[in-house]
Amino acid sequence: MAQFYSANRRVATRERVTVLCDQLDAFGQGLARHRGKVMFIPGLLPGEQAEVRLTEDKRQYSRGEVVRRLNDAPERVAPRCPHYGVCGGCQQQHISQALQQRTKAAALAQLLAREQPGAVPEVAQIGSSAYGYRRRTRLGLVYRPKSRQLSMGYRQAKSSDLVDIHACPILRPALERLIAPLRASLQGLRAVAQLGHVELAAADNGPLIVLRHLQPLVEEDRRRLLDFAAAQQVSVWLAPDSERLECLSGEPPYYRVAALTLRFSPRDFIQINDEVNRQMVAQALDWLAPAPGERVLDLFCGMGNFTLPLARLSGQVTGVEGVAALVANGQYNAQSNSLSNVTFFHENLEQDVMHQPWAVGGFDKILLDPARAGAAGVMPLLAAWAPQRIVYVSCNPATLARDSKILLAAGYTLARLAMLDMFPHSGHLESMALFIKRSGISAR
Repeated sequence: MAQFYSANRRVATRERVTVLCDQLDAFGQGLARHRGKVMFIPGLLPGEQAEVRLTEDKRQYSRGEVVRRLNDAPERVAPRCPHYGVCGGCQQQHISQALQQRTKAAALAQLLAREQPGAVPEVAQIGSSAYGYRRRTRLGLVYRPKSRQLSMGYRQAKSSDLVDIHACPILRPALERLIAPLRASLQGLRAVAQLGHVELAAADNGPLIVLRHLQPLVEEDRRRLLDFAAAQQVSVWLAPDSERLECLSGEPPYYRVAALTLRFSPRDFIQINDEVNRQMVAQALDWLAPAPGERVLDLFCGMGNFTLPLARLSGQVTGVEGVAALVANGQYNAQSNSLSNVTFFHENLEQDVMHQPWAVGGFDKILLDPARAGAAGVMPLLAAWAPQRIVYVSCNPATLARDSKILLAAGYTLARLAMLDMFPHSGHLESMALFIKRSGISAR
Protein backbone atom coordinates (compact mmCIF):
# COMPACT_ATOMS: atom_id res chain seq x y z
CA MET A 1 0.00 0.00 0.00
CA ALA A 2 1.36 3.44 -0.93
CA GLN A 3 1.90 5.93 1.91
CA PHE A 4 1.98 9.66 1.43
CA TYR A 5 3.70 12.27 3.58
CA SER A 6 1.48 14.66 5.53
CA ALA A 7 2.90 17.75 7.20
CA ASN A 8 0.30 17.40 9.95
CA ARG A 9 1.00 13.76 10.69
CA ARG A 10 2.30 13.13 14.18
CA VAL A 11 5.91 11.94 14.12
CA ALA A 12 6.82 9.74 17.08
CA THR A 13 10.44 9.42 18.13
CA ARG A 14 12.53 7.86 20.88
CA GLU A 15 15.27 10.48 20.62
CA ARG A 16 16.57 11.96 23.87
CA VAL A 17 17.94 15.47 24.17
CA THR A 18 19.01 17.81 26.98
CA VAL A 19 17.18 21.16 27.02
CA LEU A 20 16.84 24.23 29.23
CA CYS A 21 13.33 25.52 29.98
CA ASP A 22 13.03 29.31 29.67
CA GLN A 23 9.33 29.98 30.28
CA LEU A 24 5.84 28.53 30.80
CA ASP A 25 2.88 28.69 28.46
CA ALA A 26 -0.60 29.66 29.68
CA PHE A 27 -1.32 26.02 30.62
CA GLY A 28 1.78 25.62 32.79
CA GLN A 29 3.81 23.61 30.28
CA GLY A 30 7.52 24.27 30.10
CA LEU A 31 8.83 25.82 26.88
CA ALA A 32 12.33 25.18 25.55
CA ARG A 33 14.08 25.68 22.21
CA HIS A 34 15.41 22.73 20.26
CA ARG A 35 16.63 22.82 16.68
CA GLY A 36 15.22 26.31 16.26
CA LYS A 37 11.65 25.52 17.29
CA VAL A 38 9.57 25.46 20.45
CA MET A 39 9.36 22.29 22.50
CA PHE A 40 6.46 21.82 24.96
CA ILE A 41 7.47 19.87 28.08
CA PRO A 42 4.89 19.28 30.83
CA GLY A 43 6.29 19.45 34.34
CA LEU A 44 9.43 21.48 33.57
CA LEU A 45 9.89 24.97 35.03
CA PRO A 46 11.88 28.01 33.85
CA GLY A 47 15.54 27.64 34.75
CA GLU A 48 15.39 23.85 34.89
CA GLN A 49 17.53 21.67 32.64
CA ALA A 50 16.39 18.15 31.88
CA GLU A 51 17.00 15.10 29.77
CA VAL A 52 13.87 14.85 27.64
CA ARG A 53 12.43 12.16 25.41
CA LEU A 54 10.85 13.55 22.25
CA THR A 55 7.29 12.27 21.93
CA GLU A 56 6.18 14.34 18.93
CA ASP A 57 8.16 16.21 16.31
CA LYS A 58 6.42 18.53 13.86
CA ARG A 59 7.60 21.20 11.49
CA GLN A 60 6.90 24.16 13.79
CA TYR A 61 7.08 22.59 17.26
CA SER A 62 7.84 19.43 19.19
CA ARG A 63 6.73 17.82 22.43
CA GLY A 64 8.73 15.99 25.04
CA GLU A 65 8.51 14.27 28.39
CA VAL A 66 11.00 14.58 31.22
CA VAL A 67 13.21 11.52 31.69
CA ARG A 68 15.53 13.08 34.26
CA ARG A 69 15.49 16.57 35.75
CA LEU A 70 19.02 17.89 36.29
CA ASN A 71 18.15 20.72 38.69
CA ASP A 72 15.17 22.28 40.50
CA ALA A 73 13.97 25.85 39.96
CA PRO A 74 13.40 28.02 43.06
CA GLU A 75 9.67 28.17 42.26
CA ARG A 76 9.19 24.41 42.23
CA VAL A 77 7.09 23.41 45.25
CA ALA A 78 5.92 20.11 46.72
CA PRO A 79 2.31 19.23 45.73
CA ARG A 80 0.00 18.75 48.70
CA CYS A 81 -2.29 16.25 47.04
CA PRO A 82 -1.35 12.55 47.32
CA HIS A 83 -3.10 11.91 43.99
CA TYR A 84 -1.28 14.66 42.05
CA GLY A 85 0.17 13.46 38.77
CA VAL A 86 -2.44 10.72 38.40
CA CYS A 87 -5.71 12.59 38.96
CA GLY A 88 -6.55 14.92 36.11
CA GLY A 89 -8.07 17.65 38.30
CA CYS A 90 -4.90 19.72 38.81
CA GLN A 91 -1.91 20.25 36.55
CA GLN A 92 0.19 22.88 38.35
CA GLN A 93 0.57 21.98 42.02
CA HIS A 94 4.34 21.71 41.46
CA ILE A 95 4.45 25.41 40.50
CA SER A 96 4.46 28.21 43.08
CA GLN A 97 1.26 30.22 43.10
CA ALA A 98 3.17 33.42 42.32
CA LEU A 99 4.61 31.92 39.13
CA GLN A 100 1.21 30.48 38.12
CA GLN A 101 -0.38 33.92 38.40
CA ARG A 102 2.45 35.78 36.64
CA THR A 103 2.28 33.30 33.77
CA LYS A 104 -1.48 33.66 33.37
CA ALA A 105 -1.28 37.46 33.54
CA ALA A 106 1.44 37.51 30.87
CA ALA A 107 -0.57 35.18 28.61
CA LEU A 108 -3.63 37.42 28.95
CA ALA A 109 -1.64 40.56 28.10
CA GLN A 110 -0.10 38.84 25.08
CA LEU A 111 -3.50 37.79 23.71
CA LEU A 112 -5.05 41.25 24.10
CA ALA A 113 -1.97 42.99 22.68
CA ARG A 114 -2.69 41.42 19.29
CA GLU A 115 -5.97 43.36 19.06
CA GLN A 116 -5.16 46.52 21.05
CA PRO A 117 -3.62 49.27 18.87
CA GLY A 118 -1.79 50.86 21.81
CA ALA A 119 -0.12 49.51 24.90
CA VAL A 120 -2.13 47.00 26.93
CA PRO A 121 -2.81 48.26 30.47
CA GLU A 122 -0.97 46.57 33.31
CA VAL A 123 -2.74 43.34 34.23
CA ALA A 124 -4.09 43.31 37.78
CA GLN A 125 -4.05 39.93 39.51
CA ILE A 126 -7.07 38.78 41.52
CA GLY A 127 -6.49 35.53 43.37
CA SER A 128 -7.29 33.46 46.43
CA SER A 129 -5.76 30.85 48.69
CA ALA A 130 -4.01 28.18 46.66
CA TYR A 131 -5.74 25.38 48.60
CA GLY A 132 -9.14 24.98 50.21
CA TYR A 133 -10.72 27.34 47.70
CA ARG A 134 -13.12 25.14 45.73
CA ARG A 135 -16.69 25.24 47.01
CA ARG A 136 -18.16 22.86 44.48
CA THR A 137 -17.10 19.63 42.76
CA ARG A 138 -18.42 16.50 41.07
CA LEU A 139 -17.06 13.05 41.88
CA GLY A 140 -17.60 10.07 39.60
CA LEU A 141 -18.85 6.80 41.07
CA VAL A 142 -17.93 3.34 39.76
CA TYR A 143 -18.87 0.08 41.50
CA ARG A 144 -16.41 -2.77 40.88
CA PRO A 145 -18.27 -6.09 41.19
CA LYS A 146 -15.17 -8.28 41.55
CA SER A 147 -13.87 -6.44 44.61
CA ARG A 148 -17.35 -5.29 45.68
CA GLN A 149 -15.89 -1.84 46.24
CA LEU A 150 -17.14 1.60 45.22
CA SER A 151 -14.58 3.92 43.66
CA MET A 152 -15.20 7.65 44.03
CA GLY A 153 -13.09 10.35 42.45
CA TYR A 154 -11.98 12.27 39.38
CA ARG A 155 -10.96 11.09 35.94
CA GLN A 156 -7.34 10.23 35.35
CA ALA A 157 -5.33 12.68 33.26
CA LYS A 158 -5.86 11.98 29.53
CA SER A 159 -8.06 9.00 30.35
CA SER A 160 -11.63 8.06 31.22
CA ASP A 161 -10.43 5.86 34.09
CA LEU A 162 -11.56 6.92 37.55
CA VAL A 163 -8.96 7.75 40.20
CA ASP A 164 -10.24 6.63 43.59
CA ILE A 165 -9.40 9.61 45.79
CA HIS A 166 -9.08 9.83 49.56
CA ALA A 167 -8.14 13.50 49.77
CA CYS A 168 -8.60 16.67 47.70
CA PRO A 169 -6.84 19.64 49.31
CA ILE A 170 -8.20 22.19 46.82
CA LEU A 171 -11.70 21.56 48.21
CA ARG A 172 -13.11 23.59 51.06
CA PRO A 173 -12.15 21.69 54.25
CA ALA A 174 -15.83 21.07 55.03
CA LEU A 175 -16.15 19.22 51.72
CA GLU A 176 -12.85 17.34 51.89
CA ARG A 177 -13.86 15.97 55.31
CA LEU A 178 -16.92 14.38 53.69
CA ILE A 179 -14.96 12.15 51.30
CA ALA A 180 -14.35 9.18 53.61
CA PRO A 181 -17.76 9.07 55.36
CA LEU A 182 -19.59 9.68 52.09
CA ARG A 183 -17.83 6.78 50.38
CA ALA A 184 -18.66 4.52 53.33
CA SER A 185 -22.31 5.55 53.27
CA LEU A 186 -22.71 5.05 49.51
CA GLN A 187 -20.86 1.74 49.69
CA GLY A 188 -23.61 0.46 52.00
CA LEU A 189 -26.52 1.33 49.71
CA ARG A 190 -28.42 -1.48 48.05
CA ALA A 191 -28.32 0.66 44.88
CA VAL A 192 -24.51 1.00 45.04
CA ALA A 193 -24.11 -0.44 41.54
CA GLN A 194 -26.66 2.04 40.13
CA LEU A 195 -25.07 5.34 41.12
CA GLY A 196 -23.85 7.85 38.54
CA HIS A 197 -21.99 10.61 40.36
CA VAL A 198 -22.19 12.78 43.45
CA GLU A 199 -21.84 16.56 43.65
CA LEU A 200 -20.57 18.38 46.73
CA ALA A 201 -21.15 22.07 47.40
CA ALA A 202 -20.33 24.39 50.27
CA ALA A 203 -23.16 26.90 50.65
CA ASP A 204 -22.99 29.62 53.28
CA ASN A 205 -25.68 27.78 55.25
CA GLY A 206 -23.78 24.49 55.21
CA PRO A 207 -22.49 21.76 52.88
CA LEU A 208 -24.75 19.73 50.61
CA ILE A 209 -24.53 16.71 48.35
CA VAL A 210 -26.50 15.84 45.21
CA LEU A 211 -26.62 12.12 44.43
CA ARG A 212 -27.35 10.99 40.88
CA HIS A 213 -28.94 7.54 41.05
CA LEU A 214 -29.95 5.45 38.07
CA GLN A 215 -32.83 3.56 39.69
CA PRO A 216 -35.35 4.47 42.42
CA LEU A 217 -33.93 4.19 45.94
CA VAL A 218 -35.58 1.73 48.32
CA GLU A 219 -36.67 2.99 51.72
CA GLU A 220 -33.65 1.39 53.40
CA ASP A 221 -31.28 3.43 51.20
CA ARG A 222 -33.17 6.64 51.87
CA ARG A 223 -32.92 6.03 55.63
CA ARG A 224 -29.18 5.39 55.34
CA LEU A 225 -28.73 8.71 53.51
CA LEU A 226 -30.81 10.50 56.15
CA ASP A 227 -28.54 9.02 58.82
CA PHE A 228 -25.51 10.28 56.89
CA ALA A 229 -27.07 13.75 56.61
CA ALA A 230 -27.73 13.90 60.36
CA ALA A 231 -24.30 12.58 61.34
CA GLN A 232 -22.38 14.91 58.99
CA GLN A 233 -24.77 17.89 59.24
CA VAL A 234 -25.22 18.17 55.49
CA SER A 235 -28.19 18.59 53.17
CA VAL A 236 -28.89 15.67 50.85
CA TRP A 237 -30.54 16.06 47.44
CA LEU A 238 -31.50 13.23 45.11
CA ALA A 239 -31.33 13.42 41.32
CA PRO A 240 -33.08 10.48 39.61
CA ASP A 241 -32.51 12.12 36.21
CA SER A 242 -31.20 15.32 34.62
CA GLU A 243 -34.46 17.21 35.24
CA ARG A 244 -35.80 16.22 38.65
CA LEU A 245 -34.31 17.14 42.00
CA GLU A 246 -35.61 16.07 45.41
CA CYS A 247 -34.54 17.54 48.73
CA LEU A 248 -34.21 14.55 51.06
CA SER A 249 -33.02 16.68 53.98
CA GLY A 250 -31.98 20.26 54.63
CA GLU A 251 -32.92 23.66 53.22
CA PRO A 252 -32.30 25.52 49.94
CA PRO A 253 -28.67 26.69 49.82
CA TYR A 254 -27.51 30.29 49.56
CA TYR A 255 -24.32 32.35 49.42
CA ARG A 256 -23.51 35.96 50.21
CA VAL A 257 -21.90 38.56 48.01
CA ALA A 258 -21.75 42.38 48.30
CA ALA A 259 -23.90 42.34 51.47
CA LEU A 260 -26.64 40.39 49.65
CA THR A 261 -27.92 36.85 50.14
CA LEU A 262 -28.47 34.82 46.97
CA ARG A 263 -30.43 31.57 47.12
CA PHE A 264 -29.64 28.98 44.45
CA SER A 265 -30.67 25.51 43.38
CA PRO A 266 -28.02 22.80 43.85
CA ARG A 267 -27.92 22.48 40.06
CA ASP A 268 -27.54 26.21 39.39
CA PHE A 269 -24.24 27.60 38.20
CA ILE A 270 -22.33 29.50 40.87
CA GLN A 271 -18.71 30.62 40.79
CA ILE A 272 -16.49 27.87 42.18
CA ASN A 273 -14.12 30.20 44.03
CA ASP A 274 -16.02 32.32 46.55
CA GLU A 275 -13.01 34.43 47.53
CA VAL A 276 -12.25 35.39 43.92
CA ASN A 277 -15.96 35.92 43.20
CA ARG A 278 -16.27 38.50 45.97
CA GLN A 279 -13.18 40.36 44.73
CA MET A 280 -14.37 40.12 41.13
CA VAL A 281 -17.79 41.60 41.90
CA ALA A 282 -16.21 44.42 43.91
CA GLN A 283 -13.76 45.19 41.08
CA ALA A 284 -16.54 45.17 38.47
CA LEU A 285 -18.60 47.63 40.52
CA ASP A 286 -15.59 49.90 40.91
CA TRP A 287 -14.74 49.83 37.20
CA LEU A 288 -18.31 50.24 36.00
CA ALA A 289 -18.95 53.00 38.57
CA PRO A 290 -22.78 52.86 38.40
CA ALA A 291 -24.64 55.93 39.64
CA PRO A 292 -28.19 56.31 41.05
CA GLY A 293 -29.59 57.90 37.90
CA GLU A 294 -28.11 55.46 35.40
CA ARG A 295 -29.59 52.58 33.43
CA VAL A 296 -27.39 49.46 33.57
CA LEU A 297 -27.60 46.22 31.57
CA ASP A 298 -26.22 42.85 32.71
CA LEU A 299 -26.05 40.28 29.90
CA PHE A 300 -25.68 36.53 30.57
CA CYS A 301 -26.60 37.49 34.11
CA GLY A 302 -27.31 34.07 35.62
CA MET A 303 -29.25 34.44 38.85
CA GLY A 304 -27.89 37.90 39.61
CA ASN A 305 -24.32 37.52 40.87
CA PHE A 306 -23.50 40.94 39.35
CA THR A 307 -27.02 42.17 38.66
CA LEU A 308 -28.16 42.50 42.26
CA PRO A 309 -25.02 44.24 43.56
CA LEU A 310 -25.35 46.63 40.61
CA ALA A 311 -28.97 47.35 41.57
CA ARG A 312 -27.87 48.63 44.99
CA LEU A 313 -25.91 51.42 43.25
CA SER A 314 -27.85 52.13 40.04
CA GLY A 315 -31.09 53.75 38.99
CA GLN A 316 -32.46 50.83 36.96
CA VAL A 317 -30.85 47.47 36.17
CA THR A 318 -31.88 44.96 33.51
CA GLY A 319 -30.61 41.39 33.70
CA VAL A 320 -30.87 39.09 30.67
CA GLU A 321 -30.24 35.34 30.83
CA GLY A 322 -30.90 32.35 28.57
CA VAL A 323 -31.69 29.79 31.30
CA ALA A 324 -35.23 30.14 32.63
CA ALA A 325 -34.49 28.61 36.04
CA LEU A 326 -31.73 31.15 36.67
CA VAL A 327 -34.06 34.00 35.70
CA ALA A 328 -36.62 32.75 38.23
CA ASN A 329 -33.96 32.59 40.94
CA GLY A 330 -32.80 36.10 40.04
CA GLN A 331 -36.34 37.42 40.43
CA TYR A 332 -36.71 35.65 43.78
CA ASN A 333 -33.37 37.00 45.01
CA ALA A 334 -34.29 40.54 43.98
CA GLN A 335 -37.50 40.33 46.01
CA SER A 336 -35.86 38.70 49.02
CA ASN A 337 -33.19 41.43 49.08
CA SER A 338 -35.83 44.22 48.70
CA LEU A 339 -34.48 45.41 45.34
CA SER A 340 -37.32 46.87 43.28
CA ASN A 341 -35.21 48.57 40.60
CA VAL A 342 -34.08 45.40 38.82
CA THR A 343 -35.89 43.37 36.16
CA PHE A 344 -34.88 39.99 34.77
CA PHE A 345 -35.66 38.72 31.26
CA HIS A 346 -35.40 35.23 29.80
CA GLU A 347 -33.86 35.68 26.35
CA ASN A 348 -31.71 33.75 23.89
CA LEU A 349 -28.82 36.16 23.39
CA GLU A 350 -27.65 34.33 20.29
CA GLN A 351 -30.71 35.71 18.47
CA ASP A 352 -31.46 39.28 17.39
CA VAL A 353 -32.73 41.09 20.49
CA MET A 354 -32.32 44.71 19.38
CA HIS A 355 -36.09 45.28 19.18
CA GLN A 356 -37.08 43.52 22.40
CA PRO A 357 -38.88 45.88 24.82
CA TRP A 358 -36.08 45.73 27.39
CA ALA A 359 -33.49 46.72 24.75
CA VAL A 360 -35.18 49.97 23.72
CA GLY A 361 -33.75 53.23 25.00
CA GLY A 362 -30.11 52.31 25.42
CA PHE A 363 -27.95 51.93 28.54
CA ASP A 364 -25.39 54.04 30.36
CA LYS A 365 -23.26 51.07 31.51
CA ILE A 366 -23.13 47.40 30.46
CA LEU A 367 -21.66 44.29 32.06
CA LEU A 368 -21.50 40.93 30.31
CA ASP A 369 -20.32 37.55 31.55
CA PRO A 370 -20.73 35.04 28.68
CA ALA A 371 -19.81 31.36 28.49
CA ARG A 372 -16.63 30.13 26.80
CA ALA A 373 -18.06 30.74 23.31
CA GLY A 374 -18.05 34.46 24.04
CA ALA A 375 -20.60 37.05 22.98
CA ALA A 376 -20.15 37.48 19.24
CA GLY A 377 -23.91 37.76 18.70
CA VAL A 378 -24.40 40.75 20.99
CA MET A 379 -21.16 42.69 20.41
CA PRO A 380 -22.62 44.75 17.52
CA LEU A 381 -25.53 45.68 19.83
CA LEU A 382 -23.15 46.91 22.50
CA ALA A 383 -21.46 49.12 19.94
CA ALA A 384 -24.86 50.43 18.78
CA TRP A 385 -26.03 51.19 22.34
CA ALA A 386 -22.73 53.06 22.88
CA PRO A 387 -22.67 52.96 26.71
CA GLN A 388 -20.05 54.99 28.54
CA ARG A 389 -18.43 51.91 30.06
CA ILE A 390 -18.46 48.16 29.41
CA VAL A 391 -17.09 45.50 31.74
CA TYR A 392 -16.51 42.16 30.03
CA VAL A 393 -15.99 39.17 32.35
CA SER A 394 -14.50 36.24 30.45
CA CYS A 395 -13.75 32.56 31.07
CA ASN A 396 -11.97 32.27 27.71
CA PRO A 397 -9.32 34.88 26.81
CA ALA A 398 -9.42 33.88 23.14
CA THR A 399 -13.07 34.92 22.75
CA LEU A 400 -12.47 38.03 24.85
CA ALA A 401 -9.71 39.03 22.43
CA ARG A 402 -11.97 38.29 19.45
CA ASP A 403 -14.95 40.22 20.83
CA SER A 404 -12.82 43.17 21.92
CA LYS A 405 -12.03 43.95 18.27
CA ILE A 406 -15.61 45.11 17.73
CA LEU A 407 -15.48 47.46 20.71
CA LEU A 408 -12.08 48.87 19.75
CA ALA A 409 -13.33 49.51 16.21
CA ALA A 410 -16.42 51.25 17.64
CA GLY A 411 -14.37 53.83 19.51
CA TYR A 412 -13.67 52.14 22.83
CA THR A 413 -10.37 51.97 24.68
CA LEU A 414 -9.23 49.03 26.76
CA ALA A 415 -8.71 50.90 30.02
CA ARG A 416 -8.32 48.18 32.67
CA LEU A 417 -7.47 44.49 32.58
CA ALA A 418 -7.42 41.86 35.34
CA MET A 419 -6.49 38.18 35.49
CA LEU A 420 -8.87 36.21 37.72
CA ASP A 421 -7.14 33.16 39.18
CA MET A 422 -10.44 31.39 39.73
CA PHE A 423 -8.88 27.90 39.51
CA PRO A 424 -5.39 27.74 41.07
CA HIS A 425 -3.25 24.78 39.94
CA SER A 426 -5.05 24.54 36.59
CA GLY A 427 -4.66 26.06 33.15
CA HIS A 428 -8.03 27.85 33.33
CA LEU A 429 -7.52 31.55 32.63
CA GLU A 430 -10.37 33.88 33.53
CA SER A 431 -10.26 37.62 33.15
CA MET A 432 -12.10 40.92 33.27
CA ALA A 433 -11.70 43.97 31.04
CA LEU A 434 -13.00 47.54 31.20
CA PHE A 435 -13.73 49.34 27.94
CA ILE A 436 -14.39 53.10 27.95
CA LYS A 437 -15.89 55.12 25.12
CA ARG A 438 -13.30 57.52 23.69
CA SER A 439 -15.17 60.71 24.48
CA GLY A 440 -13.11 62.29 27.22
CA ILE A 441 -14.32 59.95 29.96
CA SER A 442 -11.37 58.64 31.92
CA ALA A 443 -11.01 55.55 34.05
CA ARG A 444 -10.88 55.98 37.77
